[in-house]
Amino acid sequence: MSNLDNTARSAHEELGQSAWFTRLVEATTPLQVGVLIVELVERTCAGVEAVLFWPSGRSERFASTARDSPEAWAPTLVQAALKAPDGTAQSGRVAAVRLLDHERLVLLLTMPDDTAPRALLEGLGTALQLGIRRFYHATKLLDLHDSHKQLERSEHLQRALFAISDLAGSALDMPQMLKGIHRVISTLMYAENFFIVRCDIALGTLRFLYYVDERDEQADETAAEEVLDDLHGSATWHVLTKGRPLMGDYAQLVAQTDGELVTIGPSSTDWLGVPMLRDGEVHGALAVQTYGAGLTYSPDDRSLLEFVANHVLTALERKQTKDELEQRVLTRTSELAAANFGLQQEVVERQRAEQLQAVLFQLAQLATADIDENEFYQRVHAVVGTLLNAANFYIALLSPDRLQLDFPYYVDSGRRQMKTRLLGRGLSEYVLRSAEPLLVQFSQVDALVATGEIMLTPGPRASSWLGVPLRVNDAVIGLVAVQSYEAGVSYAAADQELLAFAALQIANSIFRRSAALALHEANAQLEQRVEARTCELREQIAQREQIQQQLKHQILHDQLTGLPNRGRLRLRIDQLLELMQREPERRCALLYLDVDRFKVVNDSLGHLAGDAVLKGVAQRLLSCVREPDMVARLAGDEFALLLDSTESAGNAMQVAARVLEAVNMPLHIAGEDLLPAASIGVAIGDSSYQTADDLLRDADVALYRAKREGRNRVELFTAALARNVVDVLGMEADLRHALQHNEFEPFFQPLRRLDDGKLMGVEALLRWHHPRRGLLLPYDFLKVAEDSGLIEAIDWHMFELSCRAMADYLVDDMFVTLNVSALHLGRNGFAARLLNLLETTGLPSSRLIIEITEGSLLDDPEQVRRVLQELREHGIGAALDDFGTGYSSLSYLHSLPLRLLKVDRAFVQAMGERDHENSSTVVAAIIALARALNMQVIAEGIETPQEQDALRAMGCELGQGYLLGCPLPLSQWQELRSCTMPHPADSRVLPALGVHVG
Repeated sequence: MSNLDNTARSAHEELGQSAWFTRLVEATTPLQVGVLIVELVERTCAGVEAVLFWPSGRSERFASTARDSPEAWAPTLVQAALKAPDGTAQSGRVAAVRLLDHERLVLLLTMPDDTAPRALLEGLGTALQLGIRRFYHATKLLDLHDSHKQLERSEHLQRALFAISDLAGSALDMPQMLKGIHRVISTLMYAENFFIVRCDIALGTLRFLYYVDERDEQADETAAEEVLDDLHGSATWHVLTKGRPLMGDYAQLVAQTDGELVTIGPSSTDWLGVPMLRDGEVHGALAVQTYGAGLTYSPDDRSLLEFVANHVLTALERKQTKDELEQRVLTRTSELAAANFGLQQEVVERQRAEQLQAVLFQLAQLATADIDENEFYQRVHAVVGTLLNAANFYIALLSPDRLQLDFPYYVDSGRRQMKTRLLGRGLSEYVLRSAEPLLVQFSQVDALVATGEIMLTPGPRASSWLGVPLRVNDAVIGLVAVQSYEAGVSYAAADQELLAFAALQIANSIFRRSAALALHEANAQLEQRVEARTCELREQIAQREQIQQQLKHQILHDQLTGLPNRGRLRLRIDQLLELMQREPERRCALLYLDVDRFKVVNDSLGHLAGDAVLKGVAQRLLSCVREPDMVARLAGDEFALLLDSTESAGNAMQVAARVLEAVNMPLHIAGEDLLPAASIGVAIGDSSYQTADDLLRDADVALYRAKREGRNRVELFTAALARNVVDVLGMEADLRHALQHNEFEPFFQPLRRLDDGKLMGVEALLRWHHPRRGLLLPYDFLKVAEDSGLIEAIDWHMFELSCRAMADYLVDDMFVTLNVSALHLGRNGFAARLLNLLETTGLPSSRLIIEITEGSLLDDPEQVRRVLQELREHGIGAALDDFGTGYSSLSYLHSLPLRLLKVDRAFVQAMGERDHENSSTVVAAIIALARALNMQVIAEGIETPQEQDALRAMGCELGQGYLLGCPLPLSQWQELRSCTMPHPADSRVLPALGVHVG
């Protein structure tokens, strides 16, 4: 090749390299720079094919300069080069070389021979290094652009959230706020078609708060309330019921909803809906949709709308809470305004009276003031000006011969004039002739002219004119008049009344100035009238103060007993606690008292007798304390005694004992001698207490312990007692869990024949296998179950388990008894439901006996009789449990269809005591009564052979108790089925958990 050819080739290469550098400088993206690097390698190294790999965003995937997808093995070789110490990995003639030590930039080379890849790249010299450095800066610049976009998006979202928060706190009404939310969301995504829906999943209702749709004709109509099932199968229904977002076209929505999708309204191109969640519960949803081609939503839009939805829900709840608060404030304000209206009227009347009184005094003083006539009229004008607009004012007097009219004082348009004229047909003469006040407006003057009553003289006409005659001893001596030339100033009837009052005093003052005696008499009459009015006002003020005192007393005291109420007690406790913060050594005591079995008094003797009992108890409590101690009635039969100062807990317990002794004394009410009892909880207050509610809570805990331990006793609150307080909410949650996970199990206690010990039946008793506390008796959770409304569900679960367990177990004439509360007997359809349960479980109705207590007869004995009669017609027997402990059993016993009578354990256990004659007599009478009524008798609580022998001697047929067998689960009954008379020493018969709590 000639030197000329070499020179040309060198020049061509330099030109190409210069162009490459120019393109490198102009390249801005990693892909553009990567293509140039690959071009440099392939152009410089003959036969070499190159592909550049670098990370794809934040993912583990790689971007490359390859036009087609790289081979499957290429990413693996790239990863190997990144992990290799020298940054090189090779497979055959394909090699991967890491170009930067601390960056994941790899060049994949396919070489025609065995040339070393590093040596090959070193031959590229400075150009490759510049290309790599340019690629590095391009990637960093791209990262900065991405970060900047992310920051812009975050800032945009933050502004949107601030805007939503500002809308919730603004004074806009709900529709305006919802439109504002729509505008904010429209700044984040396409939201021309948008709606907000709130729902109550528990009630199955929803409401479209906001609905805007360009194709839906009903877009501007929102319903007050809709049934959720009316939208069953729609995209909105799926979002609300499933609690997860949906996004896409119709086919994509069908795939996300398991193929069940109902279209409501116009079909959209793309639809996006997200739920509004609070603590995992759905409270509503937001949705947007498009109708135009190419308008779709991305996963980022879905995430953004999900995030915004929670803030929208917060804004809606905040706005709703604010509106409700404002409504309550308006309601309360209206109530206060209505209550205060009477007082305001009195205040207005008093102010008016005071104003009139001031005018009266001023005019009266003018009558005797040592001033000339000119100043007298000027002062009269000033006084009248305090009552009404008197810019244009005059006084006219009839001359002694009554032929002309003198104007001793005339001010018109700010100018003072002196006038005298003959009587004519003007407005002033009309007032003098009629001797009555005249109030006319501009439009009414023409009517008087038309009738000939007046004749107008030339000059400006007043827009409003008011004249009142001046009278002395029923004789008109002149008039006082005001007039206005401005359309905005007119006189009314109230002004006429005020001016008439002033005119009377003006006339009197004019007359008094000429007759001292008449003036003296007028002053005497005036003082008398003022005194009367003043006394009246004083009486009204005194009455108002008395009413305020009565209201204050009623707010802080109980109306029945006159004792301080809970609010007054809390104020006093807070005062003592504040004092104890300054004096830490000081102590107080709170006695929380509850009248035992007070409901029985109300139910049996009536509410009037109950009120009398409460009054009697209140008087006895007052006798047990001294000033400054306080006795308060909290609610119902609950009282509290606050000992202002106590030296120790022992002193407080002594006071509580005296209180208990005083309450327990007989009380004669409604012709009956009652023996009231009470339970008392005591809490000692010290500087560790912060609020009155804390002290009340601890005293209540102690009271609960006293009632739980048998009532009619005193319990002191201690730290150990606080730790043993039942968490009612936790217990309620555990009860619901127990129902769902079958943690309840029936235990069965035998009912045996006393003469030979034969098993005649069993009583089903409820037990709970608590996962943490072990086996619990009804005593441990029954109160919580009743208060939470779960007792019915637990009872029916217990009925089903017991009947199903006994369906195959009972043989011969054996039966099973179930305890049924008054709550069930009062339900319509109880008998039908019980019969259906027997049919389902396979237990014959003849083998079932339901047990009722005497207390269930108090509310509606006729209803109980109908239910028992219906059950008896289907073969189901009935037993009266705990007989002898109630109030009304004897009055209804003969009319109820009963099969068994159960003697309460209290009578049976009393038979083992020394003085058992009374108990034996009662039991014998019950057995005789049962025989007379053709009933069987079951004695409860038999624990000793002596009790069994005594009952058998009396003729009692059946018995139940620890001696005869304790409650056991059905699994342990299999081995005892053939046992006739278990011995008390048998550990299987008397387990620790066998406490009889029905």
